[in-house]
Amino acid sequence: MKWIGGAVRGLRSFAYGPGDGRPRVGLALGGGFARGISHIGVLKVLEQEGIPVEFIAGTSVGALIAAGYASGAKLDMMEEQGSSTHFRDFGRWTLSRMGMASNERLENFLHKFTTSRFFEEMKIPLSIVATDLIKGETVYFTDGEIGPALRASCAYPGLFLPVEYRGRILVDGFLTEAVPAEAVRQLGATVIIAVYLEPGELKEKPRNTIEVIGRSFSIIQGTYEQPWRSIADVVIEPDVRDVLWDGFALTPRLVAAGAAATRAALPQIKAAIERRTAPSEIGSAEE
Repeated sequence: MKWIGGAVRGLRSFAYGPGDGRPRVGLALGGGFARGISHIGVLKVLEQEGIPVEFIAGTSVGALIAAGYASGAKLDMMEEQGSSTHFRDFGRWTLSRMGMASNERLENFLHKFTTSRFFEEMKIPLSIVATDLIKGETVYFTDGEIGPALRASCAYPGLFLPVEYRGRILVDGFLTEAVPAEAVRQLGATVIIAVYLEPGELKEKPRNTIEVIGRSFSIIQGTYEQPWRSIADVVIEPDVRDVLWDGFALTPRLVAAGAAATRAALPQIKAAIERRTAPSEIGSAEE
């Protein structure tokens, strides 16, 4: 599998080398539990507008959507699955000093979208982002098994148990990279579209520990600089702030919000692509 992965990366490098002057669009999907379903609406509009996603990366739920799409899963099928999703599909309550639940079921949940198990099988180059809990640094996964990397990226601290993988203790990627713009840049993207899901608002008293933890992290996120913004050419921000972490039943509304935000950003996206298009290529198109 390592040999196959190297061969695939070599072919991609040959086919999409930096010398061809063609803009290469990368999509960076942020986290947000159920709010992440809005990523499907983003992808739908990009497809409708003929804007190809050549690289994709995800943090937390963004990693799940990214992996499904990179494997070739149909967006309508992913939307249908979102509507019927429950916590028990990806989480299992447990007694542990390290968290309240295990997300081992997430690996099987991914297989609702695809039978692919390895990054090397993806149709679109994929990067999944997690955080090394000991070193406090970002970890990018681009090869090997998708399942463990996905679980690590979605291991929300305090809720899910940390994931031990490749000699590291890993938790949710949002701690160091809320939106993985750097990840798609490292894959080779020259036009970076970032999708940020602003943390959900609590209008009433928290219902449980999960909402206390979630709101606490939201406050922290709002007080520090977010370097990914300076990397992105375009930032799409669907209006899903009032959707709570478990609002999967609101899937149609979430998809619509992602689509609406992307349509509003289309002029920026097309302008960013035009800026990255080589002069010779523009001349050829005009002819």
